[in-house]
Amino acid sequence: MGLDKNLPAGLEEVDIIIAGGGTAGCIVAGRLAEADPNLSILVIEGGRDNYDNPLVLTPCLYTANLLPNSETAIFYQAIKSKQLADREVIVPSGGTLGGGSSINFMMYTRAQRDDFDSWKTPGWSADELWPYLKKLETYHGPGNPEHHGYSGPIQVSDGPFRGKRAEDEWLNAAAKVGYPEIIDLQNLDTNNGFQRWLRYTSPEGARSNTAHAYLHPRLRDGKHPNLHVLVESSVVRVLFDENKRACGVEFTPNPRFHPLPDSSKPRPKQIIKARKLVVVSCGACGTPSVLERSGIGAKDVLERAGVPLVEELPGVGSDYQDHNLIGYTYRTSLSPEETGDALGRRTSFEDVIAQKHPMWTWNYVDLSAKIRPTDAEVAALGKEFQEAWDRDFRDRPNRPIMCMAVLCGVLGSTEGLPLEQFLSVGPYTAYPYSRGHLHITGPDVSDPLDFDVGFFSDPGDLDLKKQVWAYKKGREIMRRTTIYRGEAAIHHPVFPKGSKAACIEEWTPVAEGAEVQDLEYSREDDEAIEKHLREKIQTTWHSLGTAKMAPREEKGVVDKDLNVYGVKGLKLVDLSIAPENIGGNTCNTAMVIGEKAADIIARELGLLLH
Repeated sequence: MGLDKNLPAGLEEVDIIIAGGGTAGCIVAGRLAEADPNLSILVIEGGRDNYDNPLVLTPCLYTANLLPNSETAIFYQAIKSKQLADREVIVPSGGTLGGGSSINFMMYTRAQRDDFDSWKTPGWSADELWPYLKKLETYHGPGNPEHHGYSGPIQVSDGPFRGKRAEDEWLNAAAKVGYPEIIDLQNLDTNNGFQRWLRYTSPEGARSNTAHAYLHPRLRDGKHPNLHVLVESSVVRVLFDENKRACGVEFTPNPRFHPLPDSSKPRPKQIIKARKLVVVSCGACGTPSVLERSGIGAKDVLERAGVPLVEELPGVGSDYQDHNLIGYTYRTSLSPEETGDALGRRTSFEDVIAQKHPMWTWNYVDLSAKIRPTDAEVAALGKEFQEAWDRDFRDRPNRPIMCMAVLCGVLGSTEGLPLEQFLSVGPYTAYPYSRGHLHITGPDVSDPLDFDVGFFSDPGDLDLKKQVWAYKKGREIMRRTTIYRGEAAIHHPVFPKGSKAACIEEWTPVAEGAEVQDLEYSREDDEAIEKHLREKIQTTWHSLGTAKMAPREEKGVVDKDLNVYGVKGLKLVDLSIAPENIGGNTCNTAMVIGEKAADIIARELGLLLH
């Protein structure tokens, strides 16, 4: 098979280099190899091989990929932010073959119709992307069959296990506050309700990721001898000839997996040439750095980093976006067999797998939503919020302002929590107004980054107000379930003494026949929520927009065919190219970008994709 930790002897030039074996990169490599087995392709991935890795394939182990000692994630550390209580936020990203599709929460979530249309790019409207949305999946869920695909590489299903009681309880309570159950929230048009969420898993329960779906089968079938994958190697930069055509890449062994005996010596670097094309697919956090080390970016950034300018493109590394996530934990009357708290805290994960416990196929996320506030709730959020709502949402019912995941277990640390059964609510911002940036400070992969996540930096604190509203809304739904037994206070704001909205540690049941009344929040209560948000808000692992597909004069970096402006033979294929954000988890959009890109490249090479 063509998968190595060192470049095979004699392999000095290939037709296509794909720098980055993440979610989209694996799709491009697999599709092009399938279209023409004679085409020589090299994928260079900084992480390790993910083939048959239980941390990748076993759904219940997915959170282990995000731990500080993880070898399947890359951890990008941001600078201190005054908007975030002087914290340095850490943003994990996929650091193994398959990228984010190998380590994420496996939540099957498509964008909305308005999202793709807002990209305002020929070939990338919702109607034009429908074929790729269906092409990538084998769908085992409900809804109109016309909206889904049934023969694609990526499996979408319930898996064998769901927390049915918690689902039913939550959906019943959500309906009481105005949010219905929606059978299929992923048809691009439906909005403002909760769905029994599907997952990127097979019906038998294994994670479906792009490396196992697109790449590994072709590495093992004996029919694609010209498909090569180099793992544990970091791409330093793209090389250009005298005509500014990309002609190869420079790479180095990843120091995480290949430490030098003498760290004072420079790391060895190698070059591989490309005859036809270089594709950079290192993700929204990785691609800008590769471009800037290659001499493509803002002139002042490159000068400070000591990198000679090849092409000035100020949009590289700017406009960083991420949905913002926080988890709130509640006590419940669920049994240990009905929450993920049965795993890890009561039973070792090794035993769970060995015993084939039904929960080993579970990611604990059975429900999620795309939701909007009422007119009265919008007005209560203030004049600036009302103006933003009128401009960006009121006449676009297709757009949620928040997404909300419901987990049967603890979203976050279990430190300080008793051995009980919990349910967590995780609201995350659909279209953040805040922006950050990500730039290099030197020419080597080991140089630190100037990375500002930008969370809660928008004028008027609109993103903060969305989160305050979502916290209150999720809390009201939870209080109307019959499984509610109070809040786990350490995962909630610290309300002032005497607050009517204080967390309940000693739960008293509502009298039979009585209706639950909404909590009353004072100005001081809202300030407590805002303080908690600034101290605790985190990434949703949904980074995008750092090398966007837009006109050059609008800080665009690539055109509609994903060509980098001002140079030749270089394309970008990952979430860095998304011009505007989407109302949902981003993995599906990364897959669509991969499928669309493969089609674009195949047509340019005169190939026909199946």
